[in-house]
Parts: sequence; structure tokens; C-alpha cells
Amino acid sequence: MVKVACLGAGYWGKNLIRNFNELGALDTICDTNGATLEAFRQLYPKKHFCTSLSEVLAAKRIDAVSIATPAETHYQLCKEALLAGKDVYVEKPLALRVEEGLELAALAEKCGRQLMVGHILEYHPGLLKLKELVDSGELGRINYIYSNRSNLGKVRTEENILWSFAPHDISVILMLLGEMPVRLTAVGGAYIHREIADITMSTLSFASGVKAHIFVSWLHPYKEQKLVVVGDRKMAVFDDVSRTDKLQLHDKHIDWVQRRPQPRQGAAITSVPFEATEPLRAECQHFLDCAAGGQRPRTDGHSGVRVLRVLDACQRSLSQEGAPVMLEGEAAGQPYFAHDTAVIDPGAAVGADTKVWHFSHIMRGANVGRGCNIGQNVVVSPGVVVGDRCKIQNNVSLYTGVSLEDDVFCGPSCVFTNVVNPRSHVSRKHEFRSTVVKRGATIGANATIVCGTTLGRYSFVGAGAVVTRDVPDYALVTGVPARLTGHVCECGAKLAFAKTQAKCAACGQSFVKTREHVRPA
Repeated sequence: MVKVACLGAGYWGKNLIRNFNELGALDTICDTNGATLEAFRQLYPKKHFCTSLSEVLAAKRIDAVSIATPAETHYQLCKEALLAGKDVYVEKPLALRVEEGLELAALAEKCGRQLMVGHILEYHPGLLKLKELVDSGELGRINYIYSNRSNLGKVRTEENILWSFAPHDISVILMLLGEMPVRLTAVGGAYIHREIADITMSTLSFASGVKAHIFVSWLHPYKEQKLVVVGDRKMAVFDDVSRTDKLQLHDKHIDWVQRRPQPRQGAAITSVPFEATEPLRAECQHFLDCAAGGQRPRTDGHSGVRVLRVLDACQRSLSQEGAPVMLEGEAAGQPYFAHDTAVIDPGAAVGADTKVWHFSHIMRGANVGRGCNIGQNVVVSPGVVVGDRCKIQNNVSLYTGVSLEDDVFCGPSCVFTNVVNPRSHVSRKHEFRSTVVKRGATIGANATIVCGTTLGRYSFVGAGAVVTRDVPDYALVTGVPARLTGHVCECGAKLAFAKTQAKCAACGQSFVKTREHVRPA
């Protein structure tokens, strides 16, 4: 049986503690509040108790942790737990920044651990039944979704109502539709704290034509949790506050009579039965099953990142008083991040976990690998190939004919050419010359690489240098024109050779030199 340590024993943490205990998995309760721990010690006298994360991570008997702490702590706690070899269940949101969520999702895969986000409504039997109705075509084509989540409840000071309530509704809408929105807007009001919104209305527009509205508030006189799904054949209403008939199917739609829309009134309303199981219990059991069997959770880190992308876009719109924010890359199902000012042309390939920042343009026919960072005002032209984990700093243009292998660094404003004798009135596209930058090479700021050259593996071009001929592996070149002035290790440190031998003072790697060529020993 998987043994779980629960981090956080407060408002929601106590529910996770109860469920993991009843499932036979609870080992440790961790909370910084000593009085809280003492109260739980009375309820669970045979369990372990501690006040620091380090105690949990050092305990080899503990296989997994659940995290129900303030949202701003999620990223750091998840990261430390994954690095310690623990499977992680974390309450929504996964983090407060998309970049942090991407890092955690990638880290979980790298460490071979399971990362699950507590999007509890994706485990609600009523909403799973609604998903079946949508997928079966019972409602017809989905046109519109409305979600309303309000209460006069606990007011947060760490995050606004959008980040506190809306993740539930966003995760459900994405689950029902199976697609990301392409355009988002959000407006709201802050009444208790000047800079913390208490009420927001978000609009999500999808490429399929569906519109979704999400209204959330913690300034309402009554509790309401209602989801309305409008199809062109039928409509469904899920009311989680209702004691009975939580899911209803309304045989209502619009008939067209003499080319005029006529609402069908008085149609049948059917209560849709579903198994009455506690969603949190199902969610906790799913996490334990995934941790024990090594399979990816239904609401894994990537699922959490998708919700983060929508939240982030809504927050940006909210901060700009409702200005629309576009999510083309995410909407197309691409696993990369692109700033809303960036342009990714149709026919361009961008790898997973790559980030494309402000005002950059990836053109049709360009191929950018995984885990790259494309800075501001970068152009990647047709036919250019960029390997994995490359970093292209601000104001760099990669013209047709340039190829970068993996782990290449291009410093700010470095320049590539592709024609040796350009004239504005003479077309020389047929004379483009290739430039190859091999694995691990670094090009300093403002350096110029004249076309037709090859930069060797782990070579280093100094800032401002002008490269006019091939650069050997591990070579350091500087000046105008660039000349060989030394050699560097794979870590970037300069090597000091004693005759034909050198050992890197920084990382300890050994090298041998034969004439002008250097290679690892």
C-alpha cells in the first residue's frame, strides 16, 4: 500500500487527511501550526506528525505527498517533493505561473514520478455522466456553456476569486469539450481589497464555435454551483448544490418555422441518475492507484498546465480591463508556450516545452525543437532547423540556410547572413549558403557569423567577433576577423593545456590536443 504524507491540515487539507486515512494510506500529517497538529493527534493517535517538509522528504517509508497549502507555496513544495523521489498530489492550481507549471510537469517526467492536480470535479460522477451525454451526441452540437460558482464564503487574501474558484469550472469545460479556447476575456470588480478581485466574468471562445461564460463570486448571499450546457438538440443542467436531481436533461431547443426561430416550450425534463460516490474519495483512490501502478493520472501535470494557461490569459485580460487575449498555440493543442504578441505561422513546427516570447515570429517551414527558449523580437525563417534546448536571445534573426544542433546558445543581437554579396536589386535566393552551428556551441552578443561556415561542437565565439571561416570543436575565437585564441570545456570554462593535455578546472573533464584539434580524453 502507498504511504502518504499530507502537507497542510487546514480548510481543505482535513478532507484529504480523512480520505487517505479511510483508504488506509495515511502515514504522516505535516502542518506548521502546532495547535492544529495536536488536534489531529487526538483524532489519529497512531499516525506520525511533523512540522517541516524536510522530515517528510527524509522519511523513506513515505511514498507520496498530498499538498493542500496556500497556492503560492505549491510550486516550491511540488518541486522539492518530486526531486526527493515522492509522487505528488497537489490541490489546484498547480502553480501561479505557467512557466512554473511547465517546469513541474517536465520534472515529474524526468524523475519518473506521478504528479496529479486536484481538479476534483473531473472525478464527480455527475459530471462524468454529463461528459458521456456530450460525447454520445445526446445534446447534439454544443453551442454554449455557462458556469456559475458563487458563495458568501471564505475570502482569500493570497489569490483573487478567479484563481480561487474558476479553476474548477475551467477544468470541467476543457474536459467536456476536449479543446483549448482561442480567445479569452475577463472583467471583474474588487470591493473588499482594492487589488484582489471578488467577482469576475470570463468569456472563453473556442475554434469549434462554442462560447463559454464563467461567473465566480465570493460576495453572493447564497451558494450556487451550476453548469448549463446548451446543445442544438437538448440542454443539460448540473446543479451541485441541489439535494436531488443534480443532473437534468431538458428536451428544449430552437425549432425553425418559416425560417424563424421558435423556442420549444413545455418539453420534457428528465433527471439523469448517476452513482452517488464522493468525488474526493474517487480522486484520492485514483492517485493511489496511479502511484502504485506507475500510470499517468487523469489530471496530471500537463492537465494542470492547460488550466493554468487559461487562468493566466484571463488574468491578463482582467488586468487590461477586458482586453482580449489570444491562445493560438495552446488552442491548436501544441504543448509549447507562445506569448500573445508572438506569431507562429501555420506550417511551422514548435516542440514541446519551448517558449516563444514577445514579438517573435516563427515562419512557415521552420522547425524548432523541444525545450527551447526563443527571446523577444526573434525571427526564424523558412527551412531553418533549431535543435532541442537551444536558447535564442533577443533580436536574433535565423535566416534560411541556418541550422542549429542541440544545446546551442545565440547571444543577444548576434547576426547570421545567408548571401556573401547581397544587393537589394539582385535576387540571390538561389545562392544562399548554409551555416551549421553544432551541438553545444555558444555565440556571444553582437557576433556576426558569415554564411557558409560551420561552428564546431562546444565552440565559443566571443562577443562582437566576426566569423569568416570554420571554427573547430571546443575552439574559442575572438576578434575581427575571428581568430583562435584558446579552447573551452563543454561547461564553458577556458582550458589550460600542458603540452597536449588539459583538465577543466571547473568540472574536471579531461581533454587531449592533436595539432589544432581538441577532443575529450
